[in-house]
Amino acid sequence: MRIKVLGSSGGVARGYRTTSFLIDDDLLIDAGTGVQEMDIDDMVNIRHIFLTHSHFDHIAALPLLADTVFDKIPAPIEVYGLAETIGALREHVFNNVLWPDFTRIPNRENPVFRLNEIDRGSVHQVCGRSIEMIPVQHIVPGVGYRVESAGKAFAFSGDTASNDSFWEALNRHEMLDLLFVESAFPNANCELSKRSGHYCPDTLAADLKKLRHSPRICISHPKPGEESIILEECREAIIGHKIEGLVGNEHFAL
Repeated sequence: MRIKVLGSSGGVARGYRTTSFLIDDDLLIDAGTGVQEMDIDDMVNIRHIFLTHSHFDHIAALPLLADTVFDKIPAPIEVYGLAETIGALREHVFNNVLWPDFTRIPNRENPVFRLNEIDRGSVHQVCGRSIEMIPVQHIVPGVGYRVESAGKAFAFSGDTASNDSFWEALNRHEMLDLLFVESAFPNANCELSKRSGHYCPDTLAADLKKLRHSPRICISHPKPGEESIILEECREAIIGHKIEGLVGNEHFAL
């Protein structure tokens, strides 16, 4: 299983892209502005997109991706998310006001996107990969994912504040090789992080004590310009784990 970080920032500027992970060649977790790092030929290979939640930094590339590939793909791209996330796409994005309805273009029988509502805790088999949707704690309904293939597994927290559900779900499995987990704010803004449904280094460190595994840990979703202090504070607060930062374009092989 191959993972490429297309984007992992909490904002945009030159060199910053928001959240999107490419799994092998055909699957995305989230579709933030990182998708624009892909060549058109690679975009055409995307067959599945799993969304963590409806916030713009995680879905921003969906409309333009549809416009780019609509006449090049062999079949609809399957988009998966919570009912609340899929409902937000239908009502606020693909509504012929903000963007054409690519769930009906070129036609209802063969659209660019087929939207699929999936339940918290459900597990989906996609081309040899087992993908588990795990509820987390954000200001809109949100989830993380655990992905397993050929005896290797990684997880992504999505956007979340302190919770038990994500860690309990990971602990139900025997192993975890790699963890992408957010810390959006430095400790100086920890109250803001709690109000906005995010971790800061201290709250992340407290929750990581719930995890029984010892995966490689990579920090995602830092606010632009705050990456160094967030990573330094994570390394100070999190004991017993090697902590790495993501800037985008990292490659992992499991």
